[in-house]
Amino acid sequence: MQNIISGLKVNVSPMIYVKDPETSDLGKKIIEHSIDLIDEIGFDNFTFKKLGERIGSNESSIYRYFEKKHKLLLYLSSWYWGWIEFKLILSTNNMQNPVEKLTKAIEIVTEEINIDNNHPHINEIKLHQIVVCEFSKSYLTKEVDHENKNGYFLIYKRVINSIIGMAEEVNPNYPFMKSLVSLVVEGSLHQHFLKNHFKTITNCSENVTPTDFFTDLMLKQLQTS
Repeated sequence: MQNIISGLKVNVSPMIYVKDPETSDLGKKIIEHSIDLIDEIGFDNFTFKKLGERIGSNESSIYRYFEKKHKLLLYLSSWYWGWIEFKLILSTNNMQNPVEKLTKAIEIVTEEINIDNNHPHINEIKLHQIVVCEFSKSYLTKEVDHENKNGYFLIYKRVINSIIGMAEEVNPNYPFMKSLVSLVVEGSLHQHFLKNHFKTITNCSENVTPTDFFTDLMLKQLQTS
């Protein structure tokens, strides 16, 4: 699967960026170091000026790729969900048993992330932490409806809709499938956050993963309805 992923490009909506960062060494450097910097100091404290100092480039050079840092966050989160989508498709495409297929899909969207070595300028572990902590800031805005209309969240929604389709193969009669699946995908990010920061209000730990919890939750819901 890794060899196949290495030949695939995540197609982020061109409306998110001014210039595709994947088309130049500077663009890839911007992505690489923005992930490092946001992971270190958080999105609220992140600025293009600080990023420019980190990469030894003028702040204006970053604006040639992204008009503002919100668009950069949209790009990073879209790339992450596109990468998850590739893993989802390649891991479940030839699976015939609906329960096994759904279980694998839940694992992919809820598991701890490892480096896949196919994108040298992207640290997937750090990017996952950014998505856990900062993804909601990309859509909890006054512009969300306009940005949604323009397709900024298409990949994220596509991931959820793919899993909805798999879950419906297990139980087509469950009445709240969209809400259940979106709860699993979004809730996984929250449980990863709680596991790392608010340990007293989650059962997730070093021994119990968000994957364990959400697999149990979804399969029991579908089996009892």
